[in-house]
Amino acid sequence: MNKNCLEKYYVERDISWMYFNERILQEAEKKNIPLLERLSFLGIYSNNLDEFFRVRIATLNRIVEYSDKNDKKERDKTLRTLKQINKLNSRFSQQFENTVKEVTDTLKTENILLLNEKEIDEEQQNYIRSFYLDKLNGSISPIWFNSIKQFGDQADDAIYLAVRLSKWEENQKCPKRNYALIEIPVNEFGRFIRLPDKERKSYLMYLDDVVRCCLPYIFTGMDYNQFEAYSFKFTKDAEMEIDTDLRNGMLQKISKGVKSRKKGEPIRVLFDSSMPKDLIKRVMEKLSIDKLDTILSNGRYHNHKDFMKFPDCGRKDLKYPQWEPIHKKEFNHQSLLKLVREHDRFIHVPYHSFDAYLQLLREAAISKEVKSIKTTLYRVAKDSKVVKALIGAAQNGKKVTVVIELLARFDEASNIDWSKKMQDAGIHVVFGVEGLKIHSKITHISTRNGDIACISTGNFHEGNARTYTDYLIMTARRPIVKEVDAVFDFIEKPYLPVKFKELLVSPNEMKKKLIRLINTEIKNKHAGKPAYIMAKINHITDMEIIEKLYEASTCGVPVDMLVRGNCSMVTGVPGVSENIHINGIIDRYLEHSRILIFANGGEEKYYIGSADWMPRNLDHRIEVLAPVYEPDIKKDLKRVIEFGLQDTMQGRIVDGSGENRPWGNGTEALFRSQEALYDYYLNQEKE
Repeated sequence: MNKNCLEKYYVERDISWMYFNERILQEAEKKNIPLLERLSFLGIYSNNLDEFFRVRIATLNRIVEYSDKNDKKERDKTLRTLKQINKLNSRFSQQFENTVKEVTDTLKTENILLLNEKEIDEEQQNYIRSFYLDKLNGSISPIWFNSIKQFGDQADDAIYLAVRLSKWEENQKCPKRNYALIEIPVNEFGRFIRLPDKERKSYLMYLDDVVRCCLPYIFTGMDYNQFEAYSFKFTKDAEMEIDTDLRNGMLQKISKGVKSRKKGEPIRVLFDSSMPKDLIKRVMEKLSIDKLDTILSNGRYHNHKDFMKFPDCGRKDLKYPQWEPIHKKEFNHQSLLKLVREHDRFIHVPYHSFDAYLQLLREAAISKEVKSIKTTLYRVAKDSKVVKALIGAAQNGKKVTVVIELLARFDEASNIDWSKKMQDAGIHVVFGVEGLKIHSKITHISTRNGDIACISTGNFHEGNARTYTDYLIMTARRPIVKEVDAVFDFIEKPYLPVKFKELLVSPNEMKKKLIRLINTEIKNKHAGKPAYIMAKINHITDMEIIEKLYEASTCGVPVDMLVRGNCSMVTGVPGVSENIHINGIIDRYLEHSRILIFANGGEEKYYIGSADWMPRNLDHRIEVLAPVYEPDIKKDLKRVIEFGLQDTMQGRIVDGSGENRPWGNGTEALFRSQEALYDYYLNQEKE
């Protein structure tokens, strides 16, 4: 396929991301989804969009602003992408506002009422006054506009009120005016304040509106008699300026970078459409917005990520039914080290409990047969049981090595803090390779009776394990275990040549081996042998991989995929991609596992691991995909993909058009893969 043809059937990564985020918005629009879960999806949509602007739009803006004159083609392409993103964003923004109104109106029918400052009665006003005097008073610190050089110095994860204060006197045509900025203290009090229940109804207020009620108290003694407050929020460029001075250690560089993020330039502004022009002008001046930046006027409230923490008011019936993580009976009161040596074991979180992995770590921490533990940590839970087990192992005299990724976006500060605690406990902390993110999810346990390895598709993070679908395999197969150990050597000494026979490791040879696996399917198809590709991944944007999949489709190889996020493929094109089918699932759990199955002429090859099919994963990160040999685990992996491909309830057709159409005509029975998997695992344990 020539380059022009490939580009014709290639969706830009950031456009495909907008399509993905709209699928989340579609979940919020569904009337069959529990009401409080719809609010949560609105919060996820909003939070995703914030991060997208902080990182991706910031990057695109930088390309446009700083591209070399000789790179006009790239600059023009980026400008076209930005224009399309802004067009989609405007459309989705209206869709979002309509959905927020519809959902909050529906809350009223469930006797959960969100009041504004004009809707409260005297009793509620008195409650708010007491709340202000007892709690809020010391947490509100207005800043006069004329004292602020620019808002870029303020945090962009907050919501702000721009306040116009006026004093009207008799016979005056114009009032005396002043302007102030108030940051809403959401981190302290939450976004939603619950007022006393009355007549079996629950009453809530946005903290923004509580502050509006309290403006006369906040500005007591300032000689103003009229107060207006309009909300706005802004998003800053979050790309860190990493110090490249080789005299500084990696830890110091990342620490500096995290601090520099706070000084990023604003690139997006959302503001209340009813904000007066004189106030808009002052806000925009302080934000130093330029023509490339996004400015949207919309509703009264912003920062809807807070919907993810909306109070349930005791209404569990308005949330998903509880699915308790399943504790596999095979692990009960057993030595996991011994069980894994018998044959490979797995857990599929959050269907299964993550405690199995913690159990393995705790056993390794106290077992006299264990000599050393090595693991990678990309994101770490706030009160990490994983780290506590590793610290316990170090205190018991085990040699513990932890590779911690300091560049895990938005978790850098937390990871720095944990790395210091681990170093203090005697753990050998490795900060990885400069220029390569360590994204692999692997653990190696060395024992006197044979070594063990864990390969996961997701972080060793008990918080994520409650909401992300991830697959974790524990194995004692010597060739795999030995190569997992070699990955740790490669991380510490990346310039030593290392060959991997079992594992697919990037940036070494993963892409080359993936292309080889696809070529085998093409060859087998021509030879009349079984040929197909089944895959479950988060993102696919790599042009070389996409081109090879198009070639496979053209040769008649069926390619069936589950892709949650970015997808740059255009499917269903005759002579190009008519044999490629992609389902995008959004449900109560975030689909995160990466599973690959190749027909291989009838002797299927299975892989799981950390890598998506993006240039960043295949070329600029240390990632690991591991083969799977255990027959029962293979069956389960195939079940996971097959269930996903059958999902007509939560799945959407991903074809590059951005239409996100549901499967079928709406008359047949709907199938929900996550529910079916949970029921299957539950019944398996009962049997």
